[in-house]
Amino acid sequence: MEMPLPDPALCADKAGIVARLKAVLPGDAVIDDPFETRAYECDALTAYRCLPLCVVLPASTDEVSAVLKICHEAGVPVVPRGSGTSLAGGAMPTADSVVLGVSRLHDVLEVDYENRFIRVQSGRTNLSVTGAVEEDGFFYAPDPSSQLACAIAGNIAMNSGGAHCLKYGVTTNNLLGVKMVLMDGTVIELGGPFMEQPGYDLLGLICGSEGQLGVVTEATLRILPRPEGARPVLIGFDSNEVAGACVRDIIRAGVLPVAIEFMDRPCIEATEAFARPGYPDCEALLIVEVEGSEAEIDHQLSLIRDIALRHEPVELRESRSEAESARIWLGRKSAFGAMGQISDYMCLDGTIPVSALPEVLHRIGELSKEYGLGVANVFHAGDGNMHPLILYDANKPGDLEKCEAMGADILRACVEAGGCLTGEHGVGIEKRDLMSVQFTPEDLEAQMRVKDVFDPKWLLNPAKVFPLEASASRRTAGKAAA
Repeated sequence: MEMPLPDPALCADKAGIVARLKAVLPGDAVIDDPFETRAYECDALTAYRCLPLCVVLPASTDEVSAVLKICHEAGVPVVPRGSGTSLAGGAMPTADSVVLGVSRLHDVLEVDYENRFIRVQSGRTNLSVTGAVEEDGFFYAPDPSSQLACAIAGNIAMNSGGAHCLKYGVTTNNLLGVKMVLMDGTVIELGGPFMEQPGYDLLGLICGSEGQLGVVTEATLRILPRPEGARPVLIGFDSNEVAGACVRDIIRAGVLPVAIEFMDRPCIEATEAFARPGYPDCEALLIVEVEGSEAEIDHQLSLIRDIALRHEPVELRESRSEAESARIWLGRKSAFGAMGQISDYMCLDGTIPVSALPEVLHRIGELSKEYGLGVANVFHAGDGNMHPLILYDANKPGDLEKCEAMGADILRACVEAGGCLTGEHGVGIEKRDLMSVQFTPEDLEAQMRVKDVFDPKWLLNPAKVFPLEASASRRTAGKAAA
């Protein structure tokens, strides 16, 4: 994956830049020793690495503002970083950039149960948001698989979803407001603890902008009363295509489960060996969860059971206790770790219409044979957010490049089926050269003009989202205008 050449002047003035940053931050909040900055050289897309110029860890909005003012004046690129769980290279540094981590911004600032919102600093982890309100019977709905570690800042940057997004939506559906610092240090607030706002929906623009428009330091999030009950059912099938057809028919029937998760045989076998959830011997399985009162749950599951039986499942297992529910979910929650035990892999993030699931799963199987690389499928089937894991050997010359080429073909197939390049992982560096597959030059130009407004020098999160040549020319133009 090509990265831009660093600015030699910035690299040469590292000591001066670090000194200016240390003047506005506590001593332990600026990390410039290359040995220590190695922890920030990549995110969860570990195939690509680059040491940054330095790392800063501000603990307040004012400190973030001071850092950005210095970097703006000096023309230093800044890479915002949450917890580093991005699977698309969204937090990968360039050699002349300052990584701005928000891990010290982790406080709960306000909880309002009457109006159902919580205001937190953006470095707080996803799961700990629910942890702050669960004793009072509330929860925060978006639940990415990395929710134990991922930060709200990164969730906002990539518009993250999770297993329960089918019913509750992704981050943008649960984000009410943000406090954000622009590249020149200006602090702005968008939205707030209310449902609607007048004027342009700038909050919707920020969510999913991948840290290219500003650094979010606080977020106001919607919290919901915990449902009366929930129950999953596990359904095994003898092919991926039949499982995909069952998902399609559940959605067509107007049933709205809280989650529909898909796993194929390679993933089933890996999770069985890793976590022993007791899954059936089958080619594909679905985990379908519904919630509500006992009567509502029974009614919804009876409809789902009738639909599933038309597809002749290998096994249909309905949970009857909390322990059984935990076991059904255990393998799905362990899937990525389980696959990492047996192979290097690249996790994709294409999204397709649910009606196209059978055809796209078949195409993925064809590509697996063509490239000679295994694929494990595990994804949010209810909203068509696919996560094929392409298996490769990082130590085998040429395997990574083959994996990337296969991934590009899978994502092209998603777009051709009427879908898009990403559902929740973002574009980052992984998909930036595929943006022209989905967008025309005019589309991309319109998007880049938005970044021109928020970040005229093109210093925030460089070399991401847009084709590298376009980003480089924009940064050159911004530098000349300054």
